[in-house]
Amino acid sequence: MASKRESNFINMVVTLFLVSAIAALALGGVYTVTKEPIALAKKKKLEAAIKTVLPEFDSIETVKVGLGDGQDSLIYYIASKNDEIIGTAIKTYTMMGFSGKIELMVGLLQDGTINNTAVVSHKETPGLGDKMDVKKSDFPLQFMGKNPSTYALEVTKDGGDVDAITAATITSRAFCDAVQRAYDSYDKKD
Repeated sequence: MASKRESNFINMVVTLFLVSAIAALALGGVYTVTKEPIALAKKKKLEAAIKTVLPEFDSIETVKVGLGDGQDSLIYYIASKNDEIIGTAIKTYTMMGFSGKIELMVGLLQDGTINNTAVVSHKETPGLGDKMDVKKSDFPLQFMGKNPSTYALEVTKDGGDVDAITAATITSRAFCDAVQRAYDSYDKKD
């Protein structure tokens, strides 16, 4: 029969060290194994969002644009077909979501009209705020074909033209904020 180890400070420290080392190695291994598949999945989701928000294109150029007010920059994906620019997909964001940061892809045509929008990432409440995604509600469809120079990107409760998601006004406001940030940046680029 094995003898029981004496419970003293040295034995406790060694045991704690071994448990911590094994846990760290396991976590490191899982991170290494999953790092590449996660990056690949994010890249595919981004590419799908670009294709969703723009008309059909044959080439794309990526440009990082600073906002000039100390905030993060936006990424423009300028799409061309037959060497003629047809639109720009802008990866935009807002920090005003109910659960924090929301990232969107907004497709703008040359005249600034919104072609389409796509949700890139969010942590909004399932069943409420997540209805900003076209897969879950028609909320984002009201932006299609609208030009923010004449369409007020605020919810109707705030005097704008956007019908908010029922029980998710904060998310609706955040969505509008992200789209407005993309349009303002695009409008100032000239």
